[in-house]
Amino acid sequence: MFTEGQLYSPVTQGDDGNVLVHLSDEHPGVHDPEYRARRNAIAAMALNYRAGEPVPQVQYTEEEQRVWRIVSAELAFKRAKYACTEVVEAADRLNLPTDHIPQLDEVSAKLFPRTGFRYAPAAGLVPLREFFGSFADRIFHSTQYIRHHSAPLYTPEPDAVHEILGHANQLASPRFAALYETVGAAVQRLETERALKFLADVFWFSLEFGVVREDNEVRCYGAGLLSSFGEIEEFRGARLRPLNIAEMGTAVYDITHYQPILYCARSITELEDVVGGFFATVDDEAVAALTRQPV
Repeated sequence: MFTEGQLYSPVTQGDDGNVLVHLSDEHPGVHDPEYRARRNAIAAMALNYRAGEPVPQVQYTEEEQRVWRIVSAELAFKRAKYACTEVVEAADRLNLPTDHIPQLDEVSAKLFPRTGFRYAPAAGLVPLREFFGSFADRIFHSTQYIRHHSAPLYTPEPDAVHEILGHANQLASPRFAALYETVGAAVQRLETERALKFLADVFWFSLEFGVVREDNEVRCYGAGLLSSFGEIEEFRGARLRPLNIAEMGTAVYDITHYQPILYCARSITELEDVVGGFFATVDDEAVAALTRQPV
């Protein structure tokens, strides 16, 4: 099973104000009342947050901190072994804590001086237009919950490990941060949901699951790979294809399994030219042309 990119657990809020996170039957914490209550409380904090207010602080338990220590140590080792130089050096400069889960404002304090990005809390899934559109203001919406302690190296949904150890380490690179900002600007030009979905899929096969050739090896830069204990070991076994925007935007894929096909850039410069060039110019007409469909 692909462990880092399944859909976020749905979050609902009743008329009485109570917030409920709907875990799947296969979730490791589904039968743990304490974990479920914890998830509900953390989601409620995010839902109550308003832009401009102080970012809510989560008082993480020692059990949650232990999970972070285990995962961050394992992923640091694998990042050094499998990630591209641009990411490794950016992560080293960012120097996220390994002994405790950083609060989102702690992440922002480290990230902002480097690339201008700040983190804002999210209860779960953020609508695509809002999520990607916020990149134009260099804001990244992030969950704050942590995976269940019974399986520290597994999660069926993106959690703080994915959002921080995956995306923040990537966003610490000015080159990757610039690509994110270009995505945000692109969203403002897109009117149709079809074009927005196309953009999201190109993002998926690049900034989430992208790989690049470096020193005659294939290395990863995508946040989904950087934060997946299992898939970061397996991505070199995928079928690699050259960057192709039309294919990336229309490919059918299953997010619940390791990706069997990945798109490999010959360099970060090629990624900037091909994928970054697409983000910089895309509009509804361009997507229609790429998919050979009317606007």
